[in-house]
Amino acid sequence: MNTFKHKSLYAAVAGLGALAATGVAQAVSVNHDGLGQVLIYPYYTVRDVSIPIPGQIVLASYNSLLSVVNSTASAKAVKVRFLEGKNSREVLDFNLYLSAKDVWTAAIIPTTDGAGIFTADKSCTTPIVSSSSEAPTPFVNYAYSGSNDDKGGTSLDRTREGYVEIIEMGDVVGSTAVAATHVNGVPPCTPSALASPTAPNNTQAGGGGLFGTMTIINVLKGEDFGVDATALNGFSTQPLWFEPGDVRPTLAQVNPKRSVVVAGTNVFITDWATSGNAADPVSAVLMHDNVYNEFVVEPTTKSGTDWVVTFPTKREYVAVGSGSASKLFQSNFSATGSCDDVVVTQYDREERTIISQTSFSPPPPTQTDSLCWEANVISVDGNNVLGSKNVSNIPTTFTAGWIALNFRGATVPVTRHQLVGGGSTVFNTVTGGTFGLLSTTFNGLPVVGFAAITFENETLTVGPGSAVQSNYGGNFNHKVTTDVK
Repeated sequence: MNTFKHKSLYAAVAGLGALAATGVAQAVSVNHDGLGQVLIYPYYTVRDVSIPIPGQIVLASYNSLLSVVNSTASAKAVKVRFLEGKNSREVLDFNLYLSAKDVWTAAIIPTTDGAGIFTADKSCTTPIVSSSSEAPTPFVNYAYSGSNDDKGGTSLDRTREGYVEIIEMGDVVGSTAVAATHVNGVPPCTPSALASPTAPNNTQAGGGGLFGTMTIINVLKGEDFGVDATALNGFSTQPLWFEPGDVRPTLAQVNPKRSVVVAGTNVFITDWATSGNAADPVSAVLMHDNVYNEFVVEPTTKSGTDWVVTFPTKREYVAVGSGSASKLFQSNFSATGSCDDVVVTQYDREERTIISQTSFSPPPPTQTDSLCWEANVISVDGNNVLGSKNVSNIPTTFTAGWIALNFRGATVPVTRHQLVGGGSTVFNTVTGGTFGLLSTTFNGLPVVGFAAITFENETLTVGPGSAVQSNYGGNFNHKVTTDVK
């Protein structure tokens, strides 16, 4: 899959090799093989959805099951970070130590007033993550309440949906590697070896090789969506060890400030050293001007479709308050969110089309913009499959088809939804030629996500006195275009 992009990236790597003498051979990119130093999981949720039963309504909760795999022969330290979906405020982080070829798993589950996490895995974490589903490690609201109030609501309910980052802090050696390495299935997890000053002294630049998944499952409803994490490779040439509870490393810690992006037949290797925002290289590799996917809302199969559209770097550009964002996004974050205009084009399966500007409904109070959160759920015809509170609606008269979201519509100010970088070295994969640009413009927004489509037959009779639940859920990654000039 993605054969063209693989060949293009190989050409870029060859070009970077030629540039190695100048010290710029490393650059961040999306690894389409799914392995990297950084993993971005576009969505988690523990929201409830209703199940109609004759005479009553039953609420059924989603759980989100996280996994991360170390495919390499080196032990690793990684930062695991959970961010709520409205304004990407951190709700939990910890340091995780993976031995060679290790897998770590955990479950995000609902609590009385929010969400929490527990794990049955033996891999080392600092602090220690709860192993009890009855008393999970709780998500917290410290980053958006009290003096940090961003006006988006201070309740723990905000922690019930969001997204996850896992950032490799580095390969670990010495006593830290010994503490992380399993012996008969259990690592010693020696506290002193996993803490400062031992752990940072034993941490070297990471080599990547991480991959992971998120399973969003609703057992009572009989639906399950499996989501691959987006992997970034070439993120840092330096070790990135930080204490548990430190907000670092973040996606702004990319080093060097250089990106590799494939657009058409060209491969752009771009310098961001003077761009003014440390997260620009990561935004560049995630930038897309169009997002495409299918939908099904057929009454006969009781189908529903939700799209997850997450902007992983938005928090690096958007401040709390009124007015315009620093760049790229349109507005700062207020009680109604930070909203960005989108052009929506619907197609049915017979080539009929509906085009609308900012057509999601209902719009937030006093706002006419469309996508207002950092982890957005767009529900087609209001089904709200995922039970999200960060939801917008696309009304449709079609029962099935596909939708295009365009981030560069006529209503978008000319300086927005656009990222201007420094000089680029550009390789053309058709001619094999090379040329340079003094500045490079990336159009769109940095985005990841997927479509969740359900088919609900509810209960089917399969024999005398025998019935089975017959609900199904499927996940489909978004398709995108990339526009760089």
